[in-house]
Amino acid sequence: MKYRNLGRSGLKVSAISIGSWRTFGQQENDRTTDTCMRAAYDAGINFFDGAEGYGRGAAELAMGKVFQAAAWPRDTFIVSSKVLGAGDCPTQRGLSRKHLVEACDAALRRMGLDYLDLFFCHRPDPSTPLEEIVHTMNELIARGKIFYWGTSEFSASDIQELYAIAARDRLNGPTMEQTCHNMLSRTRVEGELLPLFRKHGLGTTIYSPLAVGLLTGKYNDGIPADSAIAKTSEDWLKKHLTEAKIAKVRLLGALAGELGILTSQLALAWCLKNPDVSTAIIGATKPAQVAENVAAVDHINLLTSDVMVRISTILDS
Repeated sequence: MKYRNLGRSGLKVSAISIGSWRTFGQQENDRTTDTCMRAAYDAGINFFDGAEGYGRGAAELAMGKVFQAAAWPRDTFIVSSKVLGAGDCPTQRGLSRKHLVEACDAALRRMGLDYLDLFFCHRPDPSTPLEEIVHTMNELIARGKIFYWGTSEFSASDIQELYAIAARDRLNGPTMEQTCHNMLSRTRVEGELLPLFRKHGLGTTIYSPLAVGLLTGKYNDGIPADSAIAKTSEDWLKKHLTEAKIAKVRLLGALAGELGILTSQLALAWCLKNPDVSTAIIGATKPAQVAENVAAVDHINLLTSDVMVRISTILDS
């Protein structure tokens, strides 16, 4: 495993990290969470990403059971939670001071932890002033509840405003942004957020680096019965399966074959080739998937300038 600083912070995060959306805590008595988290930790992954909205807290409850059973030293791993809302009442949603504080406490209870390393605003909340978010996150830092705070899918202009408020009030600004980034979705990291990387050293914890599984190649010849897209009723997932995207994935698969690696490993190595990517969050339902994805770290050197040009030609076709 390789480790990178989370933006300009001193925190070292594994280049590959593991998330809990749609995989952890989804089934009663499911061993998926335990086996995958242990495989990840043994492979050198030190960052586990949660959110109150994943299964309405079920994912974090499942993660907490593993933390308690495995009894890993707390200073050897990083845990996040994300806040926006999982309840039905108005005070159980949004980014108000009340909900930020209570959601942080609830996440700590679910996971059996004393503090969160990272705490994200899961999505923007137009009804809450940005000043309220900055000051509350800094209160949580001062109380020892969190170490770093950040955003997820905030506009570049809002993130810049958060930095401005923090600088004005001599407080800690956001350390990281969690955003979608992969070969088929590149505009945020390669365009919109670029000035924030340069000016503020914003870190990134990118999600969906395999484009909801498309970049594994498993949908090249149809939808497997045991795949996530086959099992879901969510139309937005199915809309990812377009002929144009599949055509690109097939070409990328051929290139990966030339390099002697898997399509998924090519996709992850491509993400990690970008110095503005602090860590790529993977999802896994089997330890073998964790091992395959972690191996991508060793293949970054295969992406020479010539290979990168070939990839760009495929992606821009």
